[in-house]
Amino acid sequence: MGRVGLGASHNVPSPLVGEGQGGGETLASRTVVPPTPNPSPQGGGGPARAHSPGVLTTCPYCGVGCGVLARPDGKGGAAIAGDPEHPANFGRLCSKGSALGETLGLETRLLHPIVDGRRATWGEALDHVAARLAAVRAEHGPEAIAFYLSGQLLTEDYYVANKLAKGFIGTPHVDTNSRLCMASSVAGHRRAFGADVVPQCYEDLELADLVVLAGSNAAWCHPVLYQRIQAARAERGVRVVNIDPRRTATSEGADLQLSIRPGSDGVLWSGLLVALVDRRLIDAKLIAARTEGFDGALDAARSIAPTLAAVTRATGLDIEDVAKFFDWFAATARVVSCYSQGVNQSAQGTDKVNAILNCHLATGRIGKPGSGPLSFTGQPNAMGGREVGGLANMLAAHMGFSEEERDRVRRFWEAPNLVIGPGLKAVDMFDAVADGRIKALWVMGTNPAVSLPRADAVREALARLDLLVVSENVASNDTAGLAHVRLPAAAWGEKDGTVTNSERRVSRQRPFLPLAGEAQPDWWILSQVAQRLGYGDAFAYASPAEVFGEHARLSGFENDGDRAFDISGTAGLSRQAYDALQPFQWPYRHAEQPTARLFADGGFLTPDGKARFVAIVPPRLAAAATGDWPFLLNTGRIRDQWHTMTRTGLSPRLSTHIAEPFVEIHPDDAARLGLEQGALARTDTPHGTATLRVLVNRGQQPGTLFVPIHWSAENSSGARIGALVQPAADPHSGQPEAKATPARVAALPVAQYGFALSRRPLRLPRLVYWAAARAPFGHVLNFAFDGPGAGGWRRWLASALPEGERITFEDAGAGVFRVGVHRAGRIEALLFVGPSPKLPSPEWLKSQFDRAAMTVTDRRALLAGIPFEGAVDEGAIVCVCFQVGAARIAAAAGAGGRSVESIGRQLGAGTNCGSCIPEIRRLIAGVIGGVRPSGSDTVTPTSVCGMVSDLEDLTP
Repeated sequence: MGRVGLGASHNVPSPLVGEGQGGGETLASRTVVPPTPNPSPQGGGGPARAHSPGVLTTCPYCGVGCGVLARPDGKGGAAIAGDPEHPANFGRLCSKGSALGETLGLETRLLHPIVDGRRATWGEALDHVAARLAAVRAEHGPEAIAFYLSGQLLTEDYYVANKLAKGFIGTPHVDTNSRLCMASSVAGHRRAFGADVVPQCYEDLELADLVVLAGSNAAWCHPVLYQRIQAARAERGVRVVNIDPRRTATSEGADLQLSIRPGSDGVLWSGLLVALVDRRLIDAKLIAARTEGFDGALDAARSIAPTLAAVTRATGLDIEDVAKFFDWFAATARVVSCYSQGVNQSAQGTDKVNAILNCHLATGRIGKPGSGPLSFTGQPNAMGGREVGGLANMLAAHMGFSEEERDRVRRFWEAPNLVIGPGLKAVDMFDAVADGRIKALWVMGTNPAVSLPRADAVREALARLDLLVVSENVASNDTAGLAHVRLPAAAWGEKDGTVTNSERRVSRQRPFLPLAGEAQPDWWILSQVAQRLGYGDAFAYASPAEVFGEHARLSGFENDGDRAFDISGTAGLSRQAYDALQPFQWPYRHAEQPTARLFADGGFLTPDGKARFVAIVPPRLAAAATGDWPFLLNTGRIRDQWHTMTRTGLSPRLSTHIAEPFVEIHPDDAARLGLEQGALARTDTPHGTATLRVLVNRGQQPGTLFVPIHWSAENSSGARIGALVQPAADPHSGQPEAKATPARVAALPVAQYGFALSRRPLRLPRLVYWAAARAPFGHVLNFAFDGPGAGGWRRWLASALPEGERITFEDAGAGVFRVGVHRAGRIEALLFVGPSPKLPSPEWLKSQFDRAAMTVTDRRALLAGIPFEGAVDEGAIVCVCFQVGAARIAAAAGAGGRSVESIGRQLGAGTNCGSCIPEIRRLIAGVIGGVRPSGSDTVTPTSVCGMVSDLEDLTP
């Protein structure tokens, strides 16, 4: 195997600073004072920016890996800003990152160990876990034990978990929730390049002349990268192609939208390969010298997409649009193709990835400035987890299960029980839990009872385990509630370690808060269990720096350049140097600079050093079924929430844009089924049921539905979307199909709709639907029900609303009921009920909670639902960062603010993360076209139902 080929590279400063390593800044130039050692297990703090007291750390959300500057306030909170010098974001943060300071409280934290429902000491809890694991292994064998990990873990945590499980306990069943988002990209890269390697870097997005986004709503899911693309588009005229069945916010920043038929990505990219060959635009020399399998891949592509007409028939696209895409790709030397969950989360995801890679390999567009494939990662440390063997089909340091690799890892770890082969991937792992093959499961930092396909079946399986251990920082979620043992883990702000982002860049995540309660780092918890199992010498870590050092040494152990993952240039760091470690990309070997790009000159990671073209199989085109399941259900993220909202759900700001779960449907389908905007619908698949708000949207293809993944049993009555998702998985990657589950949808008749605003949580009786969210003053509850029953409104409310002076309004004939609860002149709670989902705007009502006192007249006027005494109705919130609503943006546009830049100067909207810019642009277009959103007659959930779809026909 040849040494990995290095592509064009920056003059990258050394990540080792402050110890005379040379290159780049010194530690002193980036710190106020040297880091102070901390005797607690999570270790020391980190560098703080000169003249800006604070700690440099990394955002815990998506795989962009943005740098963060945290300034603790000394009261358990912190001011959060982007790190202007971090190369991933240069100071930008998305709405979620900007709101991190609102998620640091202890209200929802797990602060001490719990064993069988009672509080325990750490000694008791650790003894219990070790004893039960040992008992299960003795009775049923090591393969009756499994670990399910998370891309939210730090690399050091991941490393210790994999070492303990695969090297010492002897179970191969270690997998991660990254299986649900990145596994198909990993498998595609390994088939093509011989290893799990992303060739490109973020700078290529700005150097490219054409950026292709495939299955990526980057405007909402990776907004910092999307804004970098949009800046290049504005400044240099970079063209953007967006390939997605849905028309999304990303579409509005695209020069060409390709709304393909679900599942037809492989046809489109196969057609592109055929077109490139027929136009003689391939790199024949590179193909002959540095690749294998081209003829077979081309034959497969010709059988799938022989002509332009065949491509258009299969994809449902206009022939002119397909021809334009092929022309642009063919004529543009610098092309970056970015792919994400719309490609990965498919039963044919790996083939889709390889169809994209085939086009780049055929034209030599790989590993060069502004030219190559770049996968957008879902989680902050999905890549770091893979570096240490976090997937069931990998060993640590990107090694597999060949005898040579197993022997190398066994000798390095001195592992007595190293596994002999791959374990069960996520979906299969939980099937094994269900049928009893797995008796003990340790879940760390994830919520599989919500996020796994067939989540209802997963929840039932978890309840049957002999031992379920959950390491978490939250006291309650759908999975933790089933655990025999709950172990309090460090949270963001307390964690100390490293993460790796989508461009292979390793960054430090540094603590700026003390460990809360009795919480401990995950690596420490695992090490303590390992010691109790008799493996103390191998797990005698005193700090995360020691774990990282071992990880770095293993990456370079017997590695002569035939393994791309190599960070041995950071091996042997002192604690101070580890604390001061600057962001760097791998490979980073001894005496070499970190590498920005790979494979420009060949040197792939296959045995012969040649890349592989892959002959993909004919795609199974997803077509809406007939009869009981006439729709295809697609799942995904929304702009301002993350995973199952255990963190983002704590931020009042992040719930103001979309406060409720919804099902998005095309207007023609909605009209045929009698579904009204903002009403409720029951959405079913063969695996589960959800109750959701209806969002009628022209961006949705007929015959398809879209639902967000974030709601759980903790914050909604029936929106655990994982319960609806089918278990079919890609045969190569094991990644489940989350984009095309057969489904049906029908209106859910209810008597009345309502919302309640309250300083404390409310639980109203007899609701058929509810969704809860945070607000600056307390809590928001949106709901629907069949009426108060024979006891009437007052009895219905007697135990639900807080104590205080009540003022009510009731129109029994119209089905309207409203009540305000006041105490000492302040609002305690407001409740509005009506016969339809069109209710007074809650936004201006929320603002009234800030008033110190209200007159009796004001209190009565409040129930009219109309702003009074000059109060401003923002309308549905569009800009979460600055809490700017649709009504105010429309008013500014009507007064002459006819550009996004003008609105930004006047209101601030769109000037932080930029993810609201598509909606601002749509509002401006609506005002110009004479469509102005109403602020006081808004359909919940907020802007999604009230504003977006009203203007959807303005979308180009």
